[in-house]
Amino acid sequence: MGRLICLSNRIPMGPNPSGGLVVALGDTLAERGGIWIGTSGETVETPAPHLRSVDGGAFARMCFDLSPEEQANYYDGYANSVLWPLFHGRTDLLDIHGEFLSAYKNVNRRLARMLMQILQPEDRIWVHDFHLIPMAYELHNLGAQNRMGFFLHTPFPTPLAMQALPNGPELCEWLSHFDLIGLQAERDARNCMAAMVEIGGATELSGGFIHLAPRQARIGAFPIAIDAREFARLAEDEMAKLPPGIVKPDRRLMIGVDRLDYSKGVPQRFRAFGEFLARHEDWHRHVSLLQISPPTREGVQAYDDIRQETEHLSGQINGTYADITWVPIRFINRPVARETLAGLYRAADVALVTPLMDGMNLVAKEYVAAQDPASPGVLILSQFAGAAEQMTEALIVNPHDPEQMATAMMTALAMPLNERKRRHAALMRVLLKQDVHWWSRGFLTALG
Repeated sequence: MGRLICLSNRIPMGPNPSGGLVVALGDTLAERGGIWIGTSGETVETPAPHLRSVDGGAFARMCFDLSPEEQANYYDGYANSVLWPLFHGRTDLLDIHGEFLSAYKNVNRRLARMLMQILQPEDRIWVHDFHLIPMAYELHNLGAQNRMGFFLHTPFPTPLAMQALPNGPELCEWLSHFDLIGLQAERDARNCMAAMVEIGGATELSGGFIHLAPRQARIGAFPIAIDAREFARLAEDEMAKLPPGIVKPDRRLMIGVDRLDYSKGVPQRFRAFGEFLARHEDWHRHVSLLQISPPTREGVQAYDDIRQETEHLSGQINGTYADITWVPIRFINRPVARETLAGLYRAADVALVTPLMDGMNLVAKEYVAAQDPASPGVLILSQFAGAAEQMTEALIVNPHDPEQMATAMMTALAMPLNERKRRHAALMRVLLKQDVHWWSRGFLTALG
């Protein structure tokens, strides 16, 4: 059997890269002699016309550079100012320019040409995420006949939202060149199928297949997962290393961990916490919210706006309710190490995973895995996160409804131990059965 060639926008960096996707694919790549290919993260005026190897690590990696113009138009432009808002239901934020689409096509075409230089007939290709949707189309144009799969880590838009994309039919044609199109949730598979039919003109066949002449592709849901056992061990070890004062016997801790992105619903979460504090004066000084939100895509207006709104709300709530011994919201706008996060998850009594729209959201799964089974915390989860399809024993909420969110916070804080243990045990059964290796095996088996 040939190699597995994984393609993503960025390659995992460093000699021992970590992260959910690395865990999912690293073992498979190492066993089969596969290669992970993506951008280096560097920009150069004249990118080389070939891939270059990256030294070190358990599996082979190759990378290529972008020019400053490609970074601006392919990555910041079409990928993050068109596809990202579209796929998260924010068509009002689309920033459509012809040069964005041209650069997006050109980068995919250039990568396809470089990949053809090393591709072997038996290799299987697994493309990850919205940056590289045209890849199978471009490879077929160059004569490749390999099995090719695509996995989208974000949600998939409805056909109505897709109508806002000027090249919607073209995007559907690109997708049709993959043998397998993998989505995070059943809702995304339904949206993709409907868009392929209504926007792309495809014919729906039985078994999740579509036909868009001359291609036939399968669409399916493959919910991404974590290594729950490994994360549980990490969390137990790391909680003991947390600085003194994080855990206080008279104070409960709620935690939120999200990139500072408009899709994550952090301002809505703060408003709901403010509603909770307004309703429950007896909880003042007895509960705090730790919100960790590393910055993302700085310099883009929509992201500058969300940062200002979030900082304003946290300051407003703290100004209204804080005293000299207690601050309701601790807002950290910088990255925190994965190991530290694992310890914080275990220490937290409640996790608020309340995006307005999300493909899966692995924070929900990491939080559950991190809990002490003898006294677990409670997960409050948005109905718009893909994880809600699997994690039905969480407290499922509408993140747009601050009153419902505030009620869920009170329910979580007051939940009896037996109920917390029952819910946690049910959630862990799902995470242990459908772990990250189950996810990668399932996709690759379906790819054939």
